[in-house]
Amino acid sequence: MTKEIIQTKNAPKAIGTYSQAVKTGNTIYLSGQIPLDPQSMQLVEGIEAQIHQVFKNLRSVVEAAGGQLSDIIKINIYLTDLSHFAMVNTIMGEYFTQPYPARAAVGVASLPRNALIEADGVVVT
Repeated sequence: MTKEIIQTKNAPKAIGTYSQAVKTGNTIYLSGQIPLDPQSMQLVEGIEAQIHQVFKNLRSVVEAAGGQLSDIIKINIYLTDLSHFAMVNTIMGEYFTQPYPARAAVGVASLPRNALIEADGVVVT
């Protein structure tokens, strides 16, 4: 098995011992993205801005791997407050069109850097 490490300056640098994404064959495994601005490496403020930033960060990594958001087949969304689920659905509709990827939304106690949302996924190109 060969692995290609995907890295782009258009998404936040990894803040731990992981890669932004790993590609093997035509499958890309996206690491979790929290709503860090890639230039400042600071969290954007507010849940709406954080949701948008997470999808922008995912898009940047997918594009660096030669794909597009519509190539995501599975997305996992982690929220510290599930009352934001409806807003995630609305904003996700600005980034994805039908047929939508498979998805899980999970409530968690906390996320790195006190983010309100994180998302990861699997892409097939």
